[in-house]
Amino acid sequence: MKHLAYLNKFFYKYRKRFIPGILFVIASNIFGVLPAPVIRIAFDLVAENIAMYRLYDGFNKQQLIYDIFGSCLLLFGALVLALSLIRGMFLFFMRQTIILISRHIEYDLKNEIYNHYQVLSMAFYRRHNTGDLMNRVTEDVSRVRMYLGPGIMYTINTIVLFIMVIYFMLTVNVRLALYSVLPMPLLAGLIYYVNNVINHRSEQIQQRLSSLSGFVQETFSGIRVIKSYVREVFIRQSFATESEDYKHHSMGLARVQAMFFPLMLLLVGLSNVIVIYVGGTEVMKGNITPGNIAEFIIYLSQLTFPVMALGWVTSLIQRAAASQKRINEFLHEQPEIVSVNGIVKTIEGHITFDNVSFVYPDTGIKALNNISFTVEPGHMLAIIGRTGSGKSTIANLLMRMYDSTGGEIRIDNTPIKQLDLDSYRSQTGFVPQDVFLFSDTIARNIAFSADVLNMPEVEQAAKDAAVYKNIKELENGFDTLIGERGITLSGGQKQRVSIARAIMRHPQLLIFDDCLSAVDTRTEEEILNNLGRVMQGKTSIIISHRISTIKNAETILVIDNGSIVEQGNHQSLMALKGSYFDLHEKQLLEEETA
Repeated sequence: MKHLAYLNKFFYKYRKRFIPGILFVIASNIFGVLPAPVIRIAFDLVAENIAMYRLYDGFNKQQLIYDIFGSCLLLFGALVLALSLIRGMFLFFMRQTIILISRHIEYDLKNEIYNHYQVLSMAFYRRHNTGDLMNRVTEDVSRVRMYLGPGIMYTINTIVLFIMVIYFMLTVNVRLALYSVLPMPLLAGLIYYVNNVINHRSEQIQQRLSSLSGFVQETFSGIRVIKSYVREVFIRQSFATESEDYKHHSMGLARVQAMFFPLMLLLVGLSNVIVIYVGGTEVMKGNITPGNIAEFIIYLSQLTFPVMALGWVTSLIQRAAASQKRINEFLHEQPEIVSVNGIVKTIEGHITFDNVSFVYPDTGIKALNNISFTVEPGHMLAIIGRTGSGKSTIANLLMRMYDSTGGEIRIDNTPIKQLDLDSYRSQTGFVPQDVFLFSDTIARNIAFSADVLNMPEVEQAAKDAAVYKNIKELENGFDTLIGERGITLSGGQKQRVSIARAIMRHPQLLIFDDCLSAVDTRTEEEILNNLGRVMQGKTSIIISHRISTIKNAETILVIDNGSIVEQGNHQSLMALKGSYFDLHEKQLLEEETA
């Protein structure tokens, strides 16, 4: 239960609804137990009246006794019906309070998890797959809700009913009550043992479900690659293996539960046998009446459902505890990137890297090694280098997706860690290497950073990104819906829509992370000319592997193995006859032979 203790704050939040819910549970059980004494009185009355009816056999008063007897039975029947109706009313109120509370807590918990996901740093998302993240906020939360609603409700109902029934049984006959509950300690031991088994197997099931969800999500995301390589059969076999593993663990839990419930019913049935046998001996001794036996059987029948519910609730609680443990693991994760009481100011775009080094926390790979450079406001810095040289790492550090492990990054002479993160990022435009478009209209994708859709600005951003004509050629223009990851657009169109999205926010600092790779040379030149006009007086950083993209930059950095090997403008670097010159000659040769 220690993992479920996290939910106590929600119970306190909704205490004004939870307390009436408990009172409704108590009231419903009071009216659920009261019919048993009524039936006992009616049963004894039947026995007495039958004897009296036979005693007056042949007398006129026999009919009067018959009429009174019938009226009494009708009265008792009406009383039992009235008690049942009142109990049903309180049961309705009970569900309307406790079950609704569980829905409210489910809503709060999902929002809390989702908001926490938003705060966590990029390193967290590198460690966990999307399927696992989704499973914890959906399947795990649903299992926790079952504990918060039916689990809590039936637990309280079972405890209250047990106390009331045992009390009423003891007031009737102590000996008969003790004998009837003899199987209960055995039942408690069985529940304790099965709890541990259910808890262990529930955790295994949730782990396998997360793995299965992650596999399915990855399959859907990479469906084009799967079809291109004709690997559908292999994927189906892999999915069948994952499903079989999940089924194996689920069937193991189902087998435990399948044995558990029949055993509980056997123990309850044994209690009924004991009541009839011991009760019969007590009737013969004159200690109780036959009506008391009927009363005890009703009490035991009322205990049957709680005993069954006890096993079901136990299973719910154990599965919820396993799920809440997984949820707590993520909720207790702390973001590596923290911005508390940061400096809020309008940035000018002066960037300084002072002996900056960076090692990726998960892999231990050293991406940057003592890099130092300066970018003046309004200038364009270009970064070029081979794949894996550390170019994208510089972009990630500038966006503060990660913090440097050595040295210092300063924006306008203020350490980047001291800046308010939201304020800083709101003034920065970032076009990542891996373009992502949302399942929405093109217009809303471009205007993603804006609260209000301003079509003139959207269209101007599309023109600056050289994608306006392509969009207008579509049947619905800017209202065209694009699928997940923009699969209805070409690679170059997706890149240009992503560029338009960055331009739309009018950034003080614009970072392009090799986002022109799918654009032809002519379109690339148009985009760069437009950027020169849009980013006038603002700082731009362009990362590319093509020299044609960066040759007009004021400063060009050549990166290799996480270090700057050359630095200067296009002319000075060509004059060095070094790495930049070799790269230029190779690309020139490739263009001539293409």
